[in-house]
Amino acid sequence: MTSSLKQQWLSNLRPDILSGLVVALALIPEAIAFSIIAGVDPKVGLYASFSIAVVTAIAGGRPGMISAATGAMALLMVDLVKDHGLEYLLAATVMTGVIQIVFGYLKLGSLMRFVSRSVVTGFVNALAILIFMAQLPELTNVTWHVYAMTAAGLGIIYLLPLVPKIGKILPSPLVCIVVLTLFAMIVGLDIRTVGDMGELPDSLPVFLIPDIPFNLETLWIILPYSLPLALVGLLESLMTATLVDDLTDTSSDKNRECKGQGAANFVTGFFGGMAGCAMIGQTMINVKSGGRTRLSTMVAGVVLLIMVVFLGPWVSQIPMAALVAVMIMVSIGTFSWQSIRDLKSHPMSTNIVMLATVAVVVATHNLAIGVLVGVLLSALFFANKIGQVLHIGSDMNADGRTREYRIVGQVFFASSEQFTAGFDLKETVESVVIDVSRAHFWDITAIGALDTVVVKFRREGTKVEILGLNEASATLVDRFAVHDKPDAVEKLMSH
Repeated sequence: MTSSLKQQWLSNLRPDILSGLVVALALIPEAIAFSIIAGVDPKVGLYASFSIAVVTAIAGGRPGMISAATGAMALLMVDLVKDHGLEYLLAATVMTGVIQIVFGYLKLGSLMRFVSRSVVTGFVNALAILIFMAQLPELTNVTWHVYAMTAAGLGIIYLLPLVPKIGKILPSPLVCIVVLTLFAMIVGLDIRTVGDMGELPDSLPVFLIPDIPFNLETLWIILPYSLPLALVGLLESLMTATLVDDLTDTSSDKNRECKGQGAANFVTGFFGGMAGCAMIGQTMINVKSGGRTRLSTMVAGVVLLIMVVFLGPWVSQIPMAALVAVMIMVSIGTFSWQSIRDLKSHPMSTNIVMLATVAVVVATHNLAIGVLVGVLLSALFFANKIGQVLHIGSDMNADGRTREYRIVGQVFFASSEQFTAGFDLKETVESVVIDVSRAHFWDITAIGALDTVVVKFRREGTKVEILGLNEASATLVDRFAVHDKPDAVEKLMSH
């Protein structure tokens, strides 16, 4: 137990602390911006980012992943805040946490295995595009100083790692932020800073129970918001966890992550924060800066709070151009450039799923809808592909009175018509043998197709024998098939 705790917290000390500092700086303008989107005071997003980061560092299932207030969640809160106010938002945040914890205990995190690689790639590419698009307002209708500062920041980020010793000791995004901030303060550049985003809080968050009536009416007000928040939050978190798994070549506990995200939102609602989830951009900053363990997430949350509460005047001087440079680096690093080259070699169905996921996410700015479209397309293409892998062969026995059919493949809703069409139901033979020892019946549609074949043969006076049903298929046949039951024809017609 002690060695496990050490591995998860102290095995990567210096990189985790430094990467946590970078993430904390990058979280501040994002949290303020998302608060503005939701229609609440900036401190609501900042307190949420602190609380969620700290709790997920302890309870989450993916070490090194950064969770905080996010834009995807903020968009879902707008109407609730507008119609009912902040207190109901805090209650909805608590309820979001409860739902996510329940999902965790129901092991819904295991559903991630149904998300194909092409959907994950599309999700990653779409997020990279959205991260870049989010920086465009900071680069529109500005003076040349902003472009110069952003270019200088990108130069530091990409060139510093090439410098011997220094490049390996300090994360280049952190150096970028510090250097550009000092330069802007010394020269006195009149450019947009973090302080222009909104007022930073000057006190620590305190425990407060939302000031709302505790009754069924309140529940029906917040539940239509809490459920989508829980689903979108878990989807984005689990997708991000999968990405970090790939980047770090490690595994994570998806069900624990569900519980950890739920615990974070539950606690956050009592400390004046809005619901949140994993942040792909900040997570990428953390990973690329060397963050690997829970300590990096904890440092990000704690340092964020210290900075905004005790070092507000200094933090407010950080040029937005420096943070834009960091986020552009994240966007470039997040995008899967290999997926563009793979378009020529990958199957068309894979490319369609990836591109559709990207298009829907970018068009709607809703990760849940994009991923859902990608998963549905993957399922359709898979069902169509497997449905075509069905072979039905037949031979007439030497006596000329019995035909044997051999079924090879998967019989389910997508291949049931092909299964039925593989039999000559009008042929006049004394008996038919259907060998299914190399086939599998998956659902009631497949059983219905088998019923159709057997009943139609028997209606023509042909004896039918079914051989080789495996145990799972036989169970379905025993439960749902009607061909061996009295009045089989009438039962089949009723189906």
